[in-house]
Amino acid sequence: MANSNITPEVLANQIIKNLGGKDNLASVAYCMTRLRVVAHDNEKVNKKAIKETEGVLGLVEQDDQLQIILGPGRVTKVAQEVAKITGLSLGEVDEAEIRKAEIKAKNDTSFKRLLKKISNVFIPLIPAFIACGLVMGINNMIVKANPDFAKSLTGGIFGIIGSAVFYGLNLFVGVNAAKEFGGSPMLGGTMAAIITMPALANITMSGKPLVPGRGGVIAVLLVVAFSSWLENKIRKIIPEVLDLFITPLLTVLISGFVAIFVLQPLGGLISDSIGSAVKVAIKDGGGFTGFILGGTFLPLVMTGLHQGLTPIHADLLKTTGENLLLPILAMAGAGQVGASIAVLAKTKNKRLKKTIASALPVGILGVGEPLIYGVTLPLGKPFIGACIGGAFGGAFNAAMKVACLSMGLSGLPLAALIKPGKIGYYLIGVLVAYVAGFIATYIMGFEDPVE
Repeated sequence: MANSNITPEVLANQIIKNLGGKDNLASVAYCMTRLRVVAHDNEKVNKKAIKETEGVLGLVEQDDQLQIILGPGRVTKVAQEVAKITGLSLGEVDEAEIRKAEIKAKNDTSFKRLLKKISNVFIPLIPAFIACGLVMGINNMIVKANPDFAKSLTGGIFGIIGSAVFYGLNLFVGVNAAKEFGGSPMLGGTMAAIITMPALANITMSGKPLVPGRGGVIAVLLVVAFSSWLENKIRKIIPEVLDLFITPLLTVLISGFVAIFVLQPLGGLISDSIGSAVKVAIKDGGGFTGFILGGTFLPLVMTGLHQGLTPIHADLLKTTGENLLLPILAMAGAGQVGASIAVLAKTKNKRLKKTIASALPVGILGVGEPLIYGVTLPLGKPFIGACIGGAFGGAFNAAMKVACLSMGLSGLPLAALIKPGKIGYYLIGVLVAYVAGFIATYIMGFEDPVE
């Protein structure tokens, strides 16, 4: 039912009565909009009466917890009265974290768990990507100003350091992938080495020489996923006394031939297709493609599907030397910042203002979850405004063909990894996303939570 003039004390007593009395309550807590209680005996709870209680907006059941929706402001007062009447300690929970966990649980599928595993392969590599990317960016800027720097001792060392992570990328991915897929890390690294070795070029198949490293990290993921699966299957049937010798031998031999004849060519096909598709889409689609990609990335983040893009980013960098996709997708976070600033400008709710003020700095630095789950998503329309901001920023970066030289950063810090000559365009793209997200949210408005 809609909110009324019923006092928090009266409403608290009615809720407690319908929950089976104060002795039936095991715990009580509240968040921004909901009173969250756990009852000793749910059979004593009159759910129908709770829903029909004047001042109650709804009832949600999750596991053993009952969530009584009262709305912002009212929930705090009612929760305090419930704690006073029952004598229970009152807990306050972070609704942003709860909302994030609820969405995560709702979207937890086998496919998304696989994407999460793949994403976990690359997370440990992020510091290396950032470090080498920054060195490469500095080197490129110096070379542009002074071409002779590349021939100097210092310039040569800079070049080596800047490209080091990409030189060893397949091996790093092989080791990490084996950990995620339940195989032996060093066997994973060995499988990656097999399909990367320069000596492959001396072997011909169907009259054509093999291509070392073909398929990049995509091929490595396929090969190591197979070898880890095979290793576990072999280990189950080999006697323990022979396991140390036979299992690695059979794993490497069988997986090696399968990798070279089947999985690496397949990985190469996938990698080439992805690279060509991204280039063609951004080259031919231009701003339109960027608009679609930038505008749909936030919903992708919510569902967890964005994790499947991580190997694509890494593969683009390894095979083409640059990434046109990441600067476009990064605009989704910038749109979120603009939308949140609009909410900050319009809201009268002090608690919401405090939430935005604390989340904005990390949002500007590329960490968008606090703004998603604490501000724009709960309010509804601002989330749409954020998507619109991301769409316009993505359109600009795509049209300007802004590319980055590494990965791991987002938001304003990504500017440090942008290809020389495009940094200014990237910053303009960020500003476009800020402004578009702000304007869209300000015009659409939102239902301001009651203080």
